[in-house]
Amino acid sequence: MSTNRPEIASSIQTGAFRTNYHDLGGGAPIVMLHGSGPGVTAWANWNKLFPLLSVHYRVVAPDMVGFGYTDRPEGLVCNMNAWVQQTIDLLDALKLDKVHLVGNSFGGALALAVAVKHPARVDKLVLMGSMGVTFPLTYGLDRVWGYTPSLDNMKELLDIFAYNRAIVSDDLAKLRYEASIQPGFQESFSALFPAPRQQGVESMAGNEGYLRTVRHQTLIVHGREDRVIPLETSLKLIKLLENAQLHIFGKCGHWTQIERAKEFAELLKNFFENTPDL
Repeated sequence: MSTNRPEIASSIQTGAFRTNYHDLGGGAPIVMLHGSGPGVTAWANWNKLFPLLSVHYRVVAPDMVGFGYTDRPEGLVCNMNAWVQQTIDLLDALKLDKVHLVGNSFGGALALAVAVKHPARVDKLVLMGSMGVTFPLTYGLDRVWGYTPSLDNMKELLDIFAYNRAIVSDDLAKLRYEASIQPGFQESFSALFPAPRQQGVESMAGNEGYLRTVRHQTLIVHGREDRVIPLETSLKLIKLLENAQLHIFGKCGHWTQIERAKEFAELLKNFFENTPDL
């Protein structure tokens, strides 16, 4: 697709709507599932990793329905069941029988839900600053889900997301703010996680009771200074997931994939290539 917006890539039919997705490189397929911040797209979430991973793997990164440039069909209820089905429909449309799943925050809860409901479609799991278990709503997550569009509000969110303030430039804030006010974006975003927002945390943890059944090799990654999803969630996940390992980055916030992009990519490569299959 010819466009001046790097967020808009390929489009493919997934069930009743079309999904915007990036598809780069070759080799073993990795599907990367973004988080739930305002103005988020697969490109905004993962673009620093695209060149680092696509030299070794086929990297597929969709905009989940309700976010980004994927269709927003009228009447569709955006919930975990819909996102799981979209993920499976995407794999089917791309003729991918089994993939590594990498999930960030909300995308981590989605990756876990796919692993619970469709275990044969998942090879290895990577969960980064992941939701998927219950925890008290943080100030940071409440601000993220309660975002109302303004440049100042976006600057505050970027300060919450990142430990390293050097990466939180005015240009980045302007880019993310402008993405958040694209037609239809804020309307659908604000409807996804209404107050009381603790309910959103619980909905992301809907499969917690089944996590002990997950047998996939799993890499859990968390920034120690994460102010959106607390480190305690990953400490809980490491106890629930039978075949899991945990890597914690010090001096790192919720944006591990941005603040520690090269190290994160190397972690993934080592995990995918050197962790024995079960």
